[in-house]
Amino acid sequence: MEAHVNKQIQTKCDTEYDRLCRVILCQPKFMAIEEAINEVQKVYEAEEINQHRAMRQHAEFEKLLKEHGVDVIKLPASPEYPEQVFTRDIGFTIGETIFVAELATDIRKGEETILEDWLTAQNIPYQVTTSRVEGGDVIVDRDTVYIGISSRTSEEAVKQLEQKLSGYDIKKIPFNEKYLHLDCVFNIVSPEKALIFPPAFDPETVKELAASYELIEVNAEEQFTMGTNVLSIGNGKVFSLPQNKEVNAALRKHGFNVIEIDFSEIIKSGGSFRCCSMPVERK
Repeated sequence: MEAHVNKQIQTKCDTEYDRLCRVILCQPKFMAIEEAINEVQKVYEAEEINQHRAMRQHAEFEKLLKEHGVDVIKLPASPEYPEQVFTRDIGFTIGETIFVAELATDIRKGEETILEDWLTAQNIPYQVTTSRVEGGDVIVDRDTVYIGISSRTSEEAVKQLEQKLSGYDIKKIPFNEKYLHLDCVFNIVSPEKALIFPPAFDPETVKELAASYELIEVNAEEQFTMGTNVLSIGNGKVFSLPQNKEVNAALRKHGFNVIEIDFSEIIKSGGSFRCCSMPVERK
């Protein structure tokens, strides 16, 4: 990894559920399925993404984030990058360090340069990964970092992160890579609770996760509509799709305040609220 050290402003993420203060988004202005690179896109490949509908849905997401006190940073959308709305994959924050990812698929390579340009302009230090890793495979909870091992994130990247993240317990989580990223099948929503789609894991992995969290199971239908890919913004508030009725009912039963937004156009490309947000600061 190559370190870029500039004058630092506040960047800090210790969990997936502390109060979200600052987040990076990118509008789906040029969103399209130009090349099916995940299982969800294969289903919708014959359809055109309705960019106007996607923009309206994303604008409502941004509006509600701001209403809940979140500072929204928008990266410029480029016609070269039809997947750019999924900002979570291009970078991730662990502690006070922002890592810029090395993206796995050719259609997404170059998105990271736009993030680097913004970070440099804001004098925010960052580190560049030099092995394949995407932020959707990285989930942090205090001194533990869970990293999904998939076609998008390599064992070598985990080794590099282990060297850089002294003081953290790095847990490699193997899963069926047809589900794209770890956050499409597992997501921590509080210190005690996590969403999970058990068929994506071997029984031993589920048992290991169950030792740390009360697991709220997501069924196959709602996994396909990104039931685990919610975004926690703190104080028990969670963004989720209205279509995922069982997930939302379970979250409410466990005391969460579920904020429902229609993201049906955006999820056609295989990601939802967590995929579309890159937290920079949580408190």
